[in-house]
Amino acid sequence: MSKLTLERAKEILHKHTTEEHLFTHAAAVSAAMEAMAEHFGADKEHWAAIGYLHDVDFEKYPEEHCLHVRELLEPEGVDAEDIDTIISHAYGLHPVTVKPTTDCQKSLFAVDELTGIIHAYSLMRPEKFDGMSVKSLKKKFKDKRFAAKCNREVISKGVEDLGLPLDTVMEICIHGMSKHADEF
Repeated sequence: MSKLTLERAKEILHKHTTEEHLFTHAAAVSAAMEAMAEHFGADKEHWAAIGYLHDVDFEKYPEEHCLHVRELLEPEGVDAEDIDTIISHAYGLHPVTVKPTTDCQKSLFAVDELTGIIHAYSLMRPEKFDGMSVKSLKKKFKDKRFAAKCNREVISKGVEDLGLPLDTVMEICIHGMSKHADEF
């Protein structure tokens, strides 16, 4: 099996997804994962591809999210390790049993929900990502009414498991997402 590329991830996601907001979220998570890979000195395109494809089963199976990833991705020739990484971002939901243990898995778990808060905040700012500070983002993070569907407990747990301060992960994600802001 060949390494998952961003181009291949996009092809696969388009087979299983039609809702525009899911493509927007895929691009945001992909951008954040690329930046996390850069932080960890890992393969940026590979992590970006994982981020892009992470919600491949969400539109078809929202109540069973990540329980159908393997059946959708194995026929596409996606590597078992990549499938496990994607499944791991829902650890604690349903009977998902793949616990995030690698830097890539822990990063995906941490940034998935965080990108929703960052993206929502960028949409309300006239300058979008330009000049977005961690300090102002943290104020939005603490306001549970803002981007209320983004689970702060999941973000905090993910960041804790990464062993990085929340400020650092926010800074990395802001930087990564701002580089790709035209995609979402």
